[in-house]
Amino acid sequence: MNISKAIRSAFEHFQAGKLQQAENIYKEILKVEPNNVDALHFLGILHYQLGNYDSAINYFKEVLLLDPTNADAYYNLGIAFERKGQLDKAITCYQKTIELNPSSADAYNNLGLILQEKGQLDEAITSYRRALQLNPNYFYAYYNLGNALKRKGQLDKAITCYQKTIELNPSSADAYNNLGSALQEKGQLDKAITCYQKTIELNPSLADAYNNLGTALQEKGQLDKAITCYQKTIELNPSLADAYNNLGLALQEKGQLDEAITSYQRALQLNPNDAYTHLNMSLTFLLAGNYKEGWKEFEWRQKLDEHFKHNFLQPLWDGSNITGRTILLYTEQGLGDAIQFIRYAPLVAEYGARVFIECRKELKALFKNVGGVYKVIAHGEQLPEFDVHYPLMSLPVIFSTTLESIPSNVPYIRADPILVQKWREKIHQENSHLRIGLVWASGPGGLSKRKSLNLNILSPLAQLNNISFYSLQKGEVAKQTKCPPIGMRLFDYTEEIDDFSDTAALIENLDLVISVDTAVAHLAGALGKPIWTLISFEPVWQWMLQREDNQWYPTMRLFRQPSPGDWKSVIGRVRKDLEKLFLERQ
Repeated sequence: MNISKAIRSAFEHFQAGKLQQAENIYKEILKVEPNNVDALHFLGILHYQLGNYDSAINYFKEVLLLDPTNADAYYNLGIAFERKGQLDKAITCYQKTIELNPSSADAYNNLGLILQEKGQLDEAITSYRRALQLNPNYFYAYYNLGNALKRKGQLDKAITCYQKTIELNPSSADAYNNLGSALQEKGQLDKAITCYQKTIELNPSLADAYNNLGTALQEKGQLDKAITCYQKTIELNPSLADAYNNLGLALQEKGQLDEAITSYQRALQLNPNDAYTHLNMSLTFLLAGNYKEGWKEFEWRQKLDEHFKHNFLQPLWDGSNITGRTILLYTEQGLGDAIQFIRYAPLVAEYGARVFIECRKELKALFKNVGGVYKVIAHGEQLPEFDVHYPLMSLPVIFSTTLESIPSNVPYIRADPILVQKWREKIHQENSHLRIGLVWASGPGGLSKRKSLNLNILSPLAQLNNISFYSLQKGEVAKQTKCPPIGMRLFDYTEEIDDFSDTAALIENLDLVISVDTAVAHLAGALGKPIWTLISFEPVWQWMLQREDNQWYPTMRLFRQPSPGDWKSVIGRVRKDLEKLFLERQ
């Protein structure tokens, strides 16, 4: 047998996809030369192509026994180990490849991929950059480097890498898709949408691109288009749980609650332990008034990675008698949530327990004036000894709260009388028939942008006579008070507000608070003060759908956007009702 000719023939069969013929020839070669390194190596590659990874590994190992300096065999062995999920062995093989062949950009790239998969992002980034030093036109290494940088939150650098990938390989749908994702994270929605559309143009069957496009369109408020994208995603990949979850969110935002729950349930059939989907479904149940199912699903929030967690040695309270014992109740999420749920503290005290509250420092002084609270500790302060603990937002489960049994007696928070007097002396020098507090912007980011408005949008209120407005707005947008709408009597003492106890005392001296959906709205409601809450079109579970009243806060009225972004009509209704209120006061 002419061994060289036989190896060429086998390789030609291999390239033509005639794998069985190629394998037969290689095996005939090995009968003649059992230690033929080329035949063994190509058999390893052939078995890898067939998915016979164990056989491939054995062949590559035989090669390395015969030729320990064969860098290609180490590289291919690394690929086979990687496919088998044996990542540490694959790393060793790639490192050996690099030792034998320091110019192997592929080995550095593959090593980076495994390091990235293991969460060793800095090491992965170093490996990708070494690959690019060796091969500056290695578009796949640019793409992988972009992914690693994106995971580290270095979005601008990731965007540069994706753009370089596209420059080198304009047909890379994945690069366009991930570039879109990075741009979306930066809030550049229009550019992200363009990238997703280009992805779909290059690869119309890429379900993930439709899913991403849907999220960007939904973020822009284009719900019908987003829903169409999610439906297309599901058509292309019916097993993608994330698409069903996103579809549920869009349907929920449109107020189609039954359809949203059905979509969440389908997502959970595919991925039963996805905490995000359980939480989204809980909020839909609560929005629909189905508190029994809603509270049960709401407990999944505690399984989220970003959820505020305590690892206490003391047991979790099970609702049993705790007379004479001490319980620690702790807040978890936003300030408004804490104010809403602190109403349960007096009910826990009625069990005979001594109640400690752990909360954010802004609420510490305020919560000292809640009935039944023995002691308040700010996050980060030394906790006192206690017997059992329980998260504040889980108390509706303990008390089996339904829509009809919400503990809604107000006020359940009382302002400090000394502070109330301090603010009375400060503001009562301005003579007005009505004193109204204003909050026009919610917290930064996400849905908060839709919940917020610009102070100038309140200009229709500026022409009302004998009304003084008091800013309760904190944060960067509070600077807008320096240029209020023409004619508005707006007083701003917010620099003198230290925490929510000051805010509460100021509110006690006002006739009315007008606020977007933010913590101040909850505070005014908890104090039992008249509060008009300006609600964006997107549903929020506390405010349910369509109602103008609220079961949690008897003194609250809701002014809802009739369509996304329509604050003009909301402020128009507020002005009319203020005119009526003013006439009543006269």
